[in-house]
Amino acid sequence: MSRPDTLVQAARTAEEAGFDSVWAGEHLVLPDPQVPPSPSAPQEPLLDSLLALTWAAAHTTTIRLATGIVILPQRNPVLLAKEVATLDVLSGGRVMLGVGAGYLEPEFRAVGANFAERGAVTDEYLDAMRTLWYDEHPEFRGRFAGFGGVDAHPRPVQRPIPLVVGGHSAPAYRRAVARGHGWYGYWLTPAQAAESMAGLAGAAEFAAIGVHRLVLLADPDPDGAARAVEAGLAAVAGLR
Repeated sequence: MSRPDTLVQAARTAEEAGFDSVWAGEHLVLPDPQVPPSPSAPQEPLLDSLLALTWAAAHTTTIRLATGIVILPQRNPVLLAKEVATLDVLSGGRVMLGVGAGYLEPEFRAVGANFAERGAVTDEYLDAMRTLWYDEHPEFRGRFAGFGGVDAHPRPVQRPIPLVVGGHSAPAYRRAVARGHGWYGYWLTPAQAAESMAGLAGAAEFAAIGVHRLVLLADPDPDGAARAVEAGLAAVAGLR
């Protein structure tokens, strides 16, 4: 969906149909030639997620605008905090920030990001961004980011910005439970969805996070939706 008119049509159609959110994923670059686990051919025209959602925001009024997901350790947290806050202001408080730690080493290498410690970087960047969004006098000192004696306005309209965590690993489940307001699942079979629900439940005594309308199943069978609900999902966004 890289054409501006197609993007607008999809966002408006979703809004008119009563969907609560539209989602934009990202890969800054892709391995060429394509090799597993790369999800797409390198020639796939993938738009920048936040810019695409800004375009969608300008042509809609109520639908929420979500990243599914931003690969957080590949971004500068100060710059990303400004971009997300800006979109939240311009859209009237409609942003949902989905983040993940990433998994394509060639992509990390291309942008000079820390692949080996990407989980720790993700957690630290989340803390740094929250400081810029919500603290009266933002200051942060960490291993991977640090600032002080600065401020960043405008602040987001939402306090807090809803945070959704993607990933299918034990650290991702722990991050979703400890830091997020929801978990993002993508292109899952019912069995994989059930496995992820078990992983989330195991990450805490009970996983008090939202999965409502955040799971896209890979099973084209309509009965797959029912099986997913039986597996413990609150709702299903759609089927491909």
